[in-house]
Amino acid sequence: MFHNSIRAALLAAAVASMTYGIYRGEVPEVLLKAINLCLECIGIG
Repeated sequence: MFHNSIRAALLAAAVASMTYGIYRGEVPEVLLKAINLCLECIGIG
C-alpha cells in the first residue's frame, strides 16, 4: 500500500511537470534537441 502512494505521487509530479513545460511552450525546443541528438548519433548531423 505504501508503494502505491509513492507511485501515485511520482505520477502526479510527472504530469504536473509536463503540463508546466507545455504551458511554457517548451515543446518545440525539446523536440529540436531530440532531433539534433538523434542525427548526431547516426552521424548525419
